[in-house]
Amino acid sequence: MAWFKKEKQPIAPTPEEARVVRTEGLFTKCPQCSRALWKKDLEDNLGVCTKCSYHFRISARRRLELLFDEGRYTEYGSDLFSPDPLGFHDKRAYADRLQEARRTTGLNDAVINAAGQLSGRKVLVCAMESNFISGSMGCVVGEMITLAVEKAVEDQTPLVIISASGGARMHEGTFSLMQMAKICSALARLDRLRIPYVSILTDPTTGGVTASFAMLGDLNIAEPGALIGFAGPRVIEQTIRQKLPKGFQRSEFLMERGMLDAIVDRRQIKDFLTRSLCFFCDR
Repeated sequence: MAWFKKEKQPIAPTPEEARVVRTEGLFTKCPQCSRALWKKDLEDNLGVCTKCSYHFRISARRRLELLFDEGRYTEYGSDLFSPDPLGFHDKRAYADRLQEARRTTGLNDAVINAAGQLSGRKVLVCAMESNFISGSMGCVVGEMITLAVEKAVEDQTPLVIISASGGARMHEGTFSLMQMAKICSALARLDRLRIPYVSILTDPTTGGVTASFAMLGDLNIAEPGALIGFAGPRVIEQTIRQKLPKGFQRSEFLMERGMLDAIVDRRQIKDFLTRSLCFFCDR
């Protein structure tokens, strides 16, 4: 029997792109410790770095899901939207900026009003959305927060406001600044009736929001490392022509100087609020 050796066929080389493991979008880098974090682990850890506990910014809806029992709540006031009272235009028309922000966030403006149960207790929560024109406070944000305060008065229900804002919205000029006084006046009524108001300051909380309702809580608490202040550090340095202390305007800096009541890790915030509201309401 004759044996024939079969000639081997050359193996085509694998294209370079086919040998690359696709990891785009699966990992993110922690700004504090520079570790590469798998996004799924980060999400499971409530947006807190699994290595150094750096608190990433999260959306307003995500915050509400973390606070309310079973993540269930009812929104109100979400049909309000800004009419662009000044017809403002800089490099772009303000109306165009609003349209883009509504499309990317799915919100009409930079805050969500929600009612629901927190550890079995009825509460009202306002959560600001920093991705909507930097969470700035215009007429709609001011009106919605005022509505929440008035509802808290009417229902005799504790109020929680989660701030995440670049301050007053310059596109609405004086109309925006007026919201500071309006919200503070409503909160004064809440205070007279001894209805609890807890303010949660997250990264960032600046400008007119810090100068008004964010610092008026019966309890002012902040997330670790949050930027909290009026003008930004760079603006202050350029104004006073001095180098600012290390950690200036971070929550730990403010806590040391008596401007905050507590700094609470996001993973413990619901439990902390539950115990705090028990203290205020069950006496």
